[in-house]
Amino acid sequence: MLDETDKRLLAALQKNAHLTAQELGEALNLSPSQAGRRRQRLEAEGIITAYAAKLDPTRLGLRVQAFVQVQLATHGPEQSRSFARLVATQPAIISAWTLTGDADYLLRVYCDDLPALNRLIHEVLLPHPAVARVQSQIVMDQFKQDAPLPT
Repeated sequence: MLDETDKRLLAALQKNAHLTAQELGEALNLSPSQAGRRRQRLEAEGIITAYAAKLDPTRLGLRVQAFVQVQLATHGPEQSRSFARLVATQPAIISAWTLTGDADYLLRVYCDDLPALNRLIHEVLLPHPAVARVQSQIVMDQFKQDAPLPT
């Protein structure tokens, strides 16, 4: 179970994963060794799964963000596995979810430009034998950035 100190530690690390044990201890009113042990325990328990840098997509030339809904024509386990393997090979697809409702999958995509998005849809996704329909929504503006998880 997470106590309030664990939750505050997780919130602090989501804002800045580079905090040292000293800095965490100061923020949590703990000694650096206590803060470090708590972090290590949360890592060992799999609550903290990784540390990563957040990158600015526009500075990387990724000017188009889109959400792509995919509906499969057939829903067997092999078709699902085959589609998942295809998604895993595409760096432009940064996350994917299975859904209830009309669409079977929702893909979050970053592309250099609209022609790159068009190629992804028409040359990669639609030719897959299990895919029946693809619908995309291009992001006009992201007014709330990806937020930390609530703790």
